[in-house]
Amino acid sequence: MEIQLTAKQLKITDAIRNYVHERMERAQKYFEHIVWGQVFIFIEKRAHKCEMLIHAPGQTFRAMAEAADLYSAVDLASAKMDAQIKKFKEKTRARHKTRGGKETVRSAREEPAFELLPPAVQFSVVRQPVAPMSADEAVREMERLGHAFRLFQDRDSRQIQLVFRRSDDSYGIVQPVRKAAR
Repeated sequence: MEIQLTAKQLKITDAIRNYVHERMERAQKYFEHIVWGQVFIFIEKRAHKCEMLIHAPGQTFRAMAEAADLYSAVDLASAKMDAQIKKFKEKTRARHKTRGGKETVRSAREEPAFELLPPAVQFSVVRQPVAPMSADEAVREMERLGHAFRLFQDRDSRQIQLVFRRSDDSYGIVQPVRKAAR
């Protein structure tokens, strides 16, 4: 996570910078997809103030705290931020539960799988040139690039296929087939 630290009427030391980074990174245990964070620290009338902003896909969290010293202000703002993120995560989990407290499990026939995703889903697009090669060549190319999958055109069948690394470190191939007409 990228963190921007801004100070007004005080100098940012390495100790302050490290302390703020440590406190901001605690938020990642609740929210995995944090885009970036901003921290403003300043002094107003003998009071140290800290304002924290965390920008995540579809959501922005803000916490402000005031204390007698800078480190206490950062701690208070961080605690408020953690509480906000935790509450947000619990609220989104509660939306996916039934009255009995168990998570809803729906079959593929009832509803399409994309409706089970959270509302603010972000996708990363991977563009790969599709070249004719064998499955072994595709695996070697995938390993060389350090990717978890590789799209290729099978040299024999001329069909587009996807080779991927499975959790047990073996490999799998996805071969698309047309859905049979009813």
